[in-house]
Amino acid sequence: MGPPTMLPLPLFGTKRCRNCGNSFTFAPDMHAYTHNPHTNIRSRADRNAPTAVLFVCLGNICRSVAAQHVFEAVCEARGVADRFFADSAGTYGGHEGQQADPRMRHAAAQRGYNLTHRARQVRAADFSRFDVVLAMDDSNRHNLLRLAPTLHDQQKVRRMADYLTAFPTYDYVPDPYYEGAEGFELVLDMLEDGCARLCDQLLQEREENHK
Repeated sequence: MGPPTMLPLPLFGTKRCRNCGNSFTFAPDMHAYTHNPHTNIRSRADRNAPTAVLFVCLGNICRSVAAQHVFEAVCEARGVADRFFADSAGTYGGHEGQQADPRMRHAAAQRGYNLTHRARQVRAADFSRFDVVLAMDDSNRHNLLRLAPTLHDQQKVRRMADYLTAFPTYDYVPDPYYEGAEGFELVLDMLEDGCARLCDQLLQEREENHK
């Protein structure tokens, strides 16, 4: 994949919306200064809607695509699949439309995961579609924070490593692209561990939001 590009974070300010007159947070390089003030706020009527989770890595052919399918399998095994919607994307668009890396598909298949997702690049619009955005490493996180249209959207970005319980020496999920088979196995081990805790945490958050 090559070294990921670290993009500078924008400075944020406030501006008044042309549609509703309310103030909102913006980045100087944003092209539109209008918004829907209810885009990212669940009303009482839609709190039963699935929690939308987006997993993000660099190319969307190894870590994030595996995380998507592992998370879906965890939710299915626990009987809570109807409470979540999962997808994945990459900060780099060079693999758009491609299947997951053959080595990751092989390693995942050995554990019963069928990686059918096709790679795509993450977009600013994803922040209005997803409730939680999981970055595999700090470079991914940095670029997601820069892409997020508002401070509220930035708050959706989390680190996948924060949900690891069995890997205390890791503060990121390593990219196995240039590694051997053991690198892919390690990533799957980490994702199975982290997705289990992530599912627990998101279920707890759903319960709290219903109070």
